Amino acid sequence: MTRETDYFDIFCKISRAFGTAATQNELLHLIVDSAIESMDAKAACLFLSDEKSDFFIPVAQKGLSEHYFHASPLKAMQIVKAIEKDGYLLFKDATTDPRLEHHEAKKAEGIASLISLPVRTKNRTIGILSIYTATQRDFSEREIAFLCALADQGGIAIHNNRLLTRLEKNSTLFLELASSINSTLEIEEILKNMTEEVSDTFNMKGVAIRLLNEDTQVLQLVACHGLSDEFVQKVGTINTNTSLRALKGETVIINDTDTDDRVQFREEMKKEGIKSMIVTPIMARDQAIGVLRLYSGEQREFPNDLLMMVEALGHQGGLAIQNASMYLKLQEDKKNLEQDVWSHRSWF
Repeated sequence: MTRETDYFDIFCKISRAFGTAATQNELLHLIVDSAIESMDAKAACLFLSDEKSDFFIPVAQKGLSEHYFHASPLKAMQIVKAIEKDGYLLFKDATTDPRLEHHEAKKAEGIASLISLPVRTKNRTIGILSIYTATQRDFSEREIAFLCALADQGGIAIHNNRLLTRLEKNSTLFLELASSINSTLEIEEILKNMTEEVSDTFNMKGVAIRLLNEDTQVLQLVACHGLSDEFVQKVGTINTNTSLRALKGETVIINDTDTDDRVQFREEMKKEGIKSMIVTPIMARDQAIGVLRLYSGEQREFPNDLLMMVEALGHQGGLAIQNASMYLKLQEDKKNLEQDVWSHRSWF
C-alpha cells in the first residue's frame, strides 16, 4: 500500500492515539510526531496561541536543533490571516522565500521546504502546525487535505484536553471552597479564602468582593487578593450605577477596560495593569447582596465554563454569608434570651 493510499489508516491510528493521550504535553508531541511520520518530513513544530500575549509560541517540536532560530512570535501572528485565507501556506524554497526570515539559519539547519497550517477549534485559530522537509517538494492536494484534517483533529483534541483540565480545576476549587465554608462561620476568613483561591485557580491578577451597603447604595470592599494598596485605596467604594446589571443578577463581562464605557476608575485600572474583568452577583436567595470582581492582567476572552463557575461561586459566597449572618443572629438571640430568663428569675 503506497503512502498516497495509506492516509486513512494513519488517520485512524492518530485519532485513537489522541483519545488516549494522558497529558497535554503528550498530546502536543503526538501531533508533531504524526505530522513527521505521515509526510516523511525532516521536522515539525507546533505553535499555540499564548493568552497572555496573543502571540503564537512553539510548544512542541521534533527534528530541529537547539541552535535553530525560530520565527519570532510576532512574525507568526502576522501570517495567521494569510494561512486562514488559503487554508495553508507553502514555501517550496524556504531558504529564499521573501515571506520568511532567517534564510541562512534554514540553510544551516538543512531545511528546504516548509508548509504551515492552522490549528483550529470552533472556527478559531489556536495554533499553527509547521512541517519542514530536507528536500524541496510540492505537496499534493491529498497530502494537504490530510494535514489540514490532522491539524483540525489536533485542535479538537487540544480544546477537549484544555476543557477537561479546566473542569478538573473548577471541581477542585468548588470542593475546596465548600470545605472552607463548612469549616468556619467567620465571614472575613471565608471571603479572604475565596478571593485567594479564585485568583490562583483562574490565573487572575486580582479578585475583590464588594458587599452592598443598603443605606448608602455603595459597594464596599470587604475582601481582596492580588491588588495593590494604592489601587484599593483609590477605588475603596464603587457607586452601584456601574454594577447595576450585576446587582440585578446578571454577570457582566468587560473584555477591554481601556475602551468600555461602563468602567469606573479607568486610569487607576490602567495603572494597576488590569485589562479585562468579570463582575458577577453574590446572591443570597433571590437577592444580590454584593458582587464578585475578577481582574485579568491580560485582555482575554472568558470561556463559558469559567463564567458558569464564577456565577456558581457567587451563589456559594452568598450562601456562606447568609449562613454566617444567621449564626450571628442566633447567637445574639440566645444571649438576649438568657438575659431575659435571668431577669425573670430575679422576680422570685
